[in-house]
Amino acid sequence: MTVNPVKTSELEKLLAISSGLVSQQGNERLKVILHQVLGDICQTIKKYDITDEEFWLAVNYLNELGERKEAALLAAGLGLEHYLDIRADEKEAAAGIEVGTPRTIEGPLYVANAPLSQNYARMDDGTEQAEIMWLQGKVTDSNGKPVAGAVVDIWHANTLGGYSFFDQSQSQYNLRRRIQTGADGSYAVRSIVPCGYGCPPDGPTQKLLTAVGRHGNRPAHVHFFVSAPGYKHLTTQINLNGDAYLWDDFAFATREELIADPLKITDTHIAEQRKINQPHTEVNFDFTLVAASDNSDEAKIKRMRVME
Repeated sequence: MTVNPVKTSELEKLLAISSGLVSQQGNERLKVILHQVLGDICQTIKKYDITDEEFWLAVNYLNELGERKEAALLAAGLGLEHYLDIRADEKEAAAGIEVGTPRTIEGPLYVANAPLSQNYARMDDGTEQAEIMWLQGKVTDSNGKPVAGAVVDIWHANTLGGYSFFDQSQSQYNLRRRIQTGADGSYAVRSIVPCGYGCPPDGPTQKLLTAVGRHGNRPAHVHFFVSAPGYKHLTTQINLNGDAYLWDDFAFATREELIADPLKITDTHIAEQRKINQPHTEVNFDFTLVAASDNSDEAKIKRMRVME
């Protein structure tokens, strides 16, 4: 039996070719990243003696993930989207960069170009029997000065955990609005109190979470993009205090500074001013924006989004 003298470097040679390192063409950054990822996968296969059956089970899982369009959901569920926030926070701290309202994950359910209103908007279409929510606050700079003309882009789920567009039973842009602040930096919306929800129970994300002994539930929350000329774009969300999953969010989005306390309003005078005329829930949340260091800071990160 002969011994191949290059056998010990066979994997290295394979990875160099498969990742394109030996090619003079292509994207050099992509090549080195792909080389690292492929190498890590091969080392994992070796370390845990992954069988052929297990390998193809994983490949088939990726096919299912794509078919169900849950890749972004899984990225949140595995904490990878949260890690991007951790890394951004670390970079800012190391550089001594001023920060305002904390960031947290965007999630996969944003839809661009929601109707734009000045100062106030009603978000729900009135078809759902639910607790009315009055959400209000101010956008200020780091010195507490109101930011006029800021756009507060808001979206959240209904009482069944569904988001319009993705949930075809809802009307277009239901529970999605953009509000431009006035001179005092204030915004206000009338909506309904959202509920927490879980991953699709028959989907690949929940399948993986179940396999590792995890749930796929999120607490009740409201998403925000907050932007204004000259200020750093903010991607964040607030969680409603009292939810059972407040500190057990499968997507790791809860932050101490982003918890809002729902307040029951029974004062008829306040209700009449808001043209609600019944008890309802009030949620207050203010945002602090910091100055942008360049034009790129003013824009949200580039990723695929519906209607954008």
